[in-house]
Amino acid sequence: MSTNDMNTKEEQNGIISFANDVVATIAGLATIEIGGVAGMSGGLSGGLAELLGKKNLTKGVKVEIGKEECAVDLFVILEYGSNIPEMCQKIQENVRKAVETMTGLRVVETNIHIQGVRITKPADDTKRVH
Repeated sequence: MSTNDMNTKEEQNGIISFANDVVATIAGLATIEIGGVAGMSGGLSGGLAELLGKKNLTKGVKVEIGKEECAVDLFVILEYGSNIPEMCQKIQENVRKAVETMTGLRVVETNIHIQGVRITKPADDTKRVH
């Protein structure tokens, strides 16, 4: 791991170093906790957003970390029918709370990039309105 992948925060008793992937993992987990988030997106693959599972959360998150603050970019896929502005606000609040609580870094911005909407088939086709 190069020094560019580690960010340090000076404390009274020494320094604390955070790898970018640590903050990205915290942000990714805080994102998928919100109902209506189908998953994280690793970008476009063949013109379609690639839905990532829990093992690849950091691929749907980009972080920039300074000495005392950080910025987070999230690439998400939402469930169809979700209230997108309300969900984005919940995601931003949850990510800010999780990152600040666990790392002590102040989150200055959380940008959400909606990469797609997942449409699930109804379990029973007889419920459709014709």
